[in-house]
Amino acid sequence: MYLIRRCVFLLMIFVGPTLAASAEPRAVRIGVLAFLDAQAISGQWEPVLEHLATALPGYKPVLVQLDHAALRAAVAAHSVDFVITNPGSYVALEMEFGISRIATLATAQAASPLRAVGSAVIVLAERKDLRSLADLAGKRVIAVGEDAFGGYQLAWREFAQLGMDPLKDFSSLEFVGLPMGRLTEAVAAGRADAGIVRACLIESLAPQLQAQFRVLSPRVEPDFPCQTSTRLYPDWPIATLRSTPPALAKAVATALLTMAPTAEGLSWTVPADYQSVHDLFRELRTGPYSYLQESTLRATALRYWPAGLVLATLLLAWVVYTVRVDHLVHSRTTELRRALDEREAIERRMLAHQEQLEHLSRLSILGELSGTLAHELNQPLASIGNYAQSLLLRVDNGRLTDAAVREASAEIAGQAARAAGILGRIRSFSRKRAALRERRVLPELVGEAVTLFLGMLSSRPEVGIDAGTSGDYVVDVDPLQIQQVMLNLLKNGLDAMQHLPEAERRLDIVLDQVGHVLRVAVRDYGHGLTPEARQQLFEPFFTTKPDGLGLGLSICTTIIEAHGGRLSAQAPTDGPGLVISFTLPCHA
Repeated sequence: MYLIRRCVFLLMIFVGPTLAASAEPRAVRIGVLAFLDAQAISGQWEPVLEHLATALPGYKPVLVQLDHAALRAAVAAHSVDFVITNPGSYVALEMEFGISRIATLATAQAASPLRAVGSAVIVLAERKDLRSLADLAGKRVIAVGEDAFGGYQLAWREFAQLGMDPLKDFSSLEFVGLPMGRLTEAVAAGRADAGIVRACLIESLAPQLQAQFRVLSPRVEPDFPCQTSTRLYPDWPIATLRSTPPALAKAVATALLTMAPTAEGLSWTVPADYQSVHDLFRELRTGPYSYLQESTLRATALRYWPAGLVLATLLLAWVVYTVRVDHLVHSRTTELRRALDEREAIERRMLAHQEQLEHLSRLSILGELSGTLAHELNQPLASIGNYAQSLLLRVDNGRLTDAAVREASAEIAGQAARAAGILGRIRSFSRKRAALRERRVLPELVGEAVTLFLGMLSSRPEVGIDAGTSGDYVVDVDPLQIQQVMLNLLKNGLDAMQHLPEAERRLDIVLDQVGHVLRVAVRDYGHGLTPEARQQLFEPFFTTKPDGLGLGLSICTTIIEAHGGRLSAQAPTDGPGLVISFTLPCHA
């Protein structure tokens, strides 16, 4: 018997506190958008909390009052279980975080929850010059905030229907925040010509205060007891988060739908259709539809797909033509060799001529298409592939997040835009367009070229840039052409140092100014060139590389001379290597 009593005593000591703790009710945090003072908000929702506490034993509803920014942060952090907010805020959170409405508020003042929220644009009753919304052009208007649904956005849509832009057509548009009493005070004091408030606010004022104001462009809305300047929209919803347990969401929805109307006539009904709110945001291109203001890659592709199709067709025709020309060149070369067997001297001249034509053909067609295009597109295409593969791996591992998708999508879009820029440049070069001059700071242009060059390398040499301390270094140039020259010089310098260990490979870039001329010099520490080779370095088809075409520096010479400068090569005085420099005239 003693042993039994001893065991019971020990169980009470160790298990009793756990049982007591488990009996404590679980807190259910309900975030509510605060548009009144804290005391008024608590009084408005207190009957709802009391009903939920009674209908859900074991749960303790807790009201959390938040402004727009704090409410969004709470949803993002999953620090609330439910959200009660206005229709505009709900649609924004629904599209960004996937919250889901389970019930819609029903009040005595609105016959239907689908037509319960509106805005009133108020002016002083004595203002005879203001009769309609159109009369507010050039006037001072005051509103709650740019993201305020009833306090700005509903009226914004009506102004837009009239062809008015509040940010441009009013002499001033001031946002003063909540509570809305600030707006009525400002209009009454003459600090603003008109104010945008939620419908029914004026009707809630004392009679002597109501007489001070008049609603502009009042609409006839059947079964709606208040004056409104705008269309009517659904009432406030209560919504669950993705993290809210489904059983709890179902219990709360059931409790709210069975809740009897309060003394003020507040109750809940089945979730309303909020498509009208989506239409509002889409028309205004704001809130969750603000992306419509941006020129995204997808929007650009949809808009210009016919031109893209034409370009793809031309590119395909170009490839077919190139293959055919190459085939014809080879065929005719074979025939020519067979025909010239009898005359050795003519054979040598014709063969040399044919090789020259073949070289030019491969250079102009295959060189521009296969060499430049494949080389420059390799980096962005590889980046796009890597980010796409990263997304697939995250999906397979179950670690895909919105942030990862956003980051990868941004990188893919950026690399795709870069590839599109390369194609545009190649196409522009093929048309032999005139140089597109821009006013640029030369050190910034050189820095961009170095960044692009290093980004294309797996093993990066050390690159030093000395821009000096004097001179403004402003030039009028075609940035893409100058970047092409810099990339060519940097690549040649790196190729000249392939025999050195990676740690000893270094490129020095020096910028200086002499009078009205700017000079950019690129030095490598390779084996250098003989004086004879330096004399021929810029001639077409001369190259020191086994697989070189001999046109890179020749093209660079043409570009620099077209800019009014000069390209030259010198042997350094303090060691091995080669210095290739070009000059550009300063901006006048």
